[in-house]
Amino acid sequence: MQEQPYGEVFLIDKPFEWTSFDVVRKVRNALKIKKVGHAGTLDPLATGLLIVCAGKMTKQIDSFMGQEKEYTGKFVIGATTDSFDLEQPIIPVSDPSHITLEQVIKAAADLTGDILQIPPMHSAIKVDGKRVYESARKGKEVKMDPRPVTVSEFEITKFENPVVEFRIVCSKGTYIRSLARDLGEKLQVGAYMSSLCRTRIGNFKLSEAHELLPLIEEIKGRSNEIEHEDRPRTEG
Repeated sequence: MQEQPYGEVFLIDKPFEWTSFDVVRKVRNALKIKKVGHAGTLDPLATGLLIVCAGKMTKQIDSFMGQEKEYTGKFVIGATTDSFDLEQPIIPVSDPSHITLEQVIKAAADLTGDILQIPPMHSAIKVDGKRVYESARKGKEVKMDPRPVTVSEFEITKFENPVVEFRIVCSKGTYIRSLARDLGEKLQVGAYMSSLCRTRIGNFKLSEAHELLPLIEEIKGRSNEIEHEDRPRTEG
């Protein structure tokens, strides 16, 4: 009888300031196999649910990436940054003290549904074969075409001027940083994203996710029991 090839899906709460690849590399080293990947990048300054697939389950990555996402976080109005988050210096735009909750809710409603969205320049999207963030870091402008995305829900959960707390449900390919930019433009005072947490991918929830470092220790403890992809399989 031939042994089944190893495959596993890990739900991980990505730590603050870790890249998604940092997490993959940590899992890959603990498992001692090459076939490990994640199903949807989270920026280093974002936290929350990251799906990491190993072995034969890497074949499911595309299906996981295509599922609906949910996020919570905070925008700050009255200022912006070149990356629309805290990776770049804050640039004051306009005094937002006159902005009301009703105006914020209206602006969010205008950004709900099937919309066209321009991705941020500081993103990993490729244009003419190059990552646009590489051009952005060199001060070069790259023309970014609008892309269709779906924002199913854009709920304002709290507003204490200038901080806007939100919950967003959206399709694959939606940039929450771009929603910050667009919200600021609609309010005519600018905005940037100050924090972001991914709480759901499809039916997978953050509440089901593991903290990374304890999970790594658990994986190391049982790594010898895992059928490694480069280990010859036996019949008998």
